[in-house]
Amino acid sequence: MLLLLLSTCSCRAASSSGKNPTAVVLPVRKDSATLQYLTSFRQRTPQTPVTAVLDLGGATLWVDCDPGSYASSSYARVPCASKPCRLARTAACATSCVGAPSPGCLNDTCGGFPENTVTRVATGGNLITDVLSLPTTFRPTPGPLAAAPAFLFACGAKFLTEGLASGAAGMASLSRARFALPTQLAATFRFTPRFALCLPSTTSAGVVVFGDAPYAFQPGVDLSAGSLLYTPLLVNNVSTAGVSGKGDKSTEYFIGVTAIKVNGRVVPLNATLLGIDKQGVGGTKLSTAPYTVLESSIHKAVTDAFAAETAMIPRVAAVAPFRLCYDGSKVRRREYYKQVLAKQQGATGDIRSRDIRSGMDATKKP
Repeated sequence: MLLLLLSTCSCRAASSSGKNPTAVVLPVRKDSATLQYLTSFRQRTPQTPVTAVLDLGGATLWVDCDPGSYASSSYARVPCASKPCRLARTAACATSCVGAPSPGCLNDTCGGFPENTVTRVATGGNLITDVLSLPTTFRPTPGPLAAAPAFLFACGAKFLTEGLASGAAGMASLSRARFALPTQLAATFRFTPRFALCLPSTTSAGVVVFGDAPYAFQPGVDLSAGSLLYTPLLVNNVSTAGVSGKGDKSTEYFIGVTAIKVNGRVVPLNATLLGIDKQGVGGTKLSTAPYTVLESSIHKAVTDAFAAETAMIPRVAAVAPFRLCYDGSKVRRREYYKQVLAKQQGATGDIRSRDIRSGMDATKKP
């Protein structure tokens, strides 16, 4: 199950006891410069704090393993003929590495293809295992750490972190892939393979909850107690990864969108583009990117419709990558006028665009 809570929230998971935790968590914060979502965890021996960009795509966790970037006494290679290597569905294998043994230079080691899904750059890298430690509670304070002693991940390179938020050493995958965090953590700690993602605003803290914890994101509000609305997750039968094998399916999350409305009106567009075709093109994919990306013709149709419906709001100079921008203070003011008019005209009153255009005089209209 994938639960996305796109709101500012106070998030906490249930505490755990015994050998295996019932849930583990990752803290989430929003980087103000890139608007990417960052998480942190402890990895390696001795334990080292690591910061990574959260990614709803990707095949697994990857971190920078260049010399000087990764040091641990507990890492181990994933042999080429091993079951994990076969399950990773990769034909890559490092057979002869010249240099001193290190996470990025090992013989007879299964290879992977860590990808920066922000810049769409991928490279080759070893698959290795090491200790990964996550807290068992998030609020009011982080709980005891639960350790996955042999968590599989890919070794990336320093150049692969270009385009990521400052301080990020890699990317943490939340995809449906076999070796992404949700699946690996569920197999390691033997809890239900599901997670809840609460994305924060720029001023609050968010969380990813893995496993069997109540989704108590506000005091006295348990969202796991039958108050959720669901939408089916679709599978794209063609991989959308930068590097994939024949017959691989996408490990990302798609939903079925059939139409787009602006101010209650259906936007005229080529609706076939909203579905996934036989080549795996199209569809609506969930992403942790900082803003929605639309196919060119859909983008034009939506922005034209939005411009028509907001003609009364003053525009400001465009800010890349956007071309349609408004004065936020005026948006709030117009919303206030609408609320005043709604009270005067009743719940079924007709609030027309010309009423809003008239500014302060709008409150005088019957």
